[in-house]
Amino acid sequence: MAASPSPLRDATRLSVLLVEDDDGDALLVEEMLADLPAEAERITLLRVTTMAAALAHAAGVDCVLLDLQLPDATGLTALTTLRHHSPVTAIVVLTGQNDTATGVAAVAAGAQDYLGKDQVDGRLLVRAMRYAWERRRAEEVEQRLLEQQLLAGENARLERGLLPTPLLADAGLRLAVRYRPARDGALLGGDFYDTVELADGTVEVIIGDVCGHGPDEAALGVALRIAWRALVLAGLSAMEVLATVERVLLSEQLTPLFATACMITVAPDRASARMVLAGHPPPLLLPGSGTAAFLSSDALGPPLGVPVRRPRRQMNFALAPGWSVLLYTDGIFEGFDGARERLGHARLAPLAEDVLAHPDAGGSALDALIDRVQDLNGGPLDDDVALVFLRHLTAEGTR
Repeated sequence: MAASPSPLRDATRLSVLLVEDDDGDALLVEEMLADLPAEAERITLLRVTTMAAALAHAAGVDCVLLDLQLPDATGLTALTTLRHHSPVTAIVVLTGQNDTATGVAAVAAGAQDYLGKDQVDGRLLVRAMRYAWERRRAEEVEQRLLEQQLLAGENARLERGLLPTPLLADAGLRLAVRYRPARDGALLGGDFYDTVELADGTVEVIIGDVCGHGPDEAALGVALRIAWRALVLAGLSAMEVLATVERVLLSEQLTPLFATACMITVAPDRASARMVLAGHPPPLLLPGSGTAAFLSSDALGPPLGVPVRRPRRQMNFALAPGWSVLLYTDGIFEGFDGARERLGHARLAPLAEDVLAHPDAGGSALDALIDRVQDLNGGPLDDDVALVFLRHLTAEGTR
């Protein structure tokens, strides 16, 4: 398939392929152009006599002047063959069949214009070729715009599944979330997260990462998140929820995949919490006072979908007033640290604490954290990044 015309191309010049087996008609076209020396200097004309030869050259020209009566292709078959082979090249049909029906049929079949051989002069011919080329460029731009709109719509629907509206009613908690796709930006990855507050005040939080970055992984991430929310709202325990989500993963995956997950259950009094790690890096806890530290990974269990005979278990930890906790996917620390070494957890903790320690830290602070990591990396990160920042307010509304 030919590439679309470059926007930097000199629009005053035009390369034209004349597909005409009749020497007399070909000479007529050449003479019409010769009568316009100023135009002739800006037009490069190449002539072939068969459709086979036209297919070999059409991708490299701006416009094709096509006769519909060729030795190896006749009628609209010639046009559709050329259009299929070189869909971005402008085509002007030159025909001796001067009836309107033929012209309408040619345009409907993909030509940008048509001209009767005995009703054309040099100026009309040049104008038709230039208009056809501009029209084809406009059609290409419109088609690409439509494709981008369709893709944007699909991604928006996918994002609504990946980036849910949290169910959090407690005025004493503040939640900020961020999801930033990897550098290509074309497809969403499999990172997912959610937050749900139950009727008794318990708050459940999950963050997860399906291995891979394509649409299958993204769709699976949506399925796992929705399954998790439904199971949490049904009142299942954290261990039951993750076990069932794992069953969903195994049943919904199109190819063998696994997912990591971190699930935290915050008690109604906000003074304690439980954590389950399924192959996922531990959250960063910022206490009301003191130094931020990662929660222990001693309770690390196998990822979801990995047939490892090692049970997962919960870890309990206390929460001091004014605590904050950052859940994240590994894309945030797998970049480089500026010295071409991986950032890792050791460098992530002080970066996150510096940005998130402010009492009013929220979504903009998460953006700042991602930006700092990208600056150290020297550009966009190779993996998707998902962040969930849950903050407990003291009675004065500060950490």
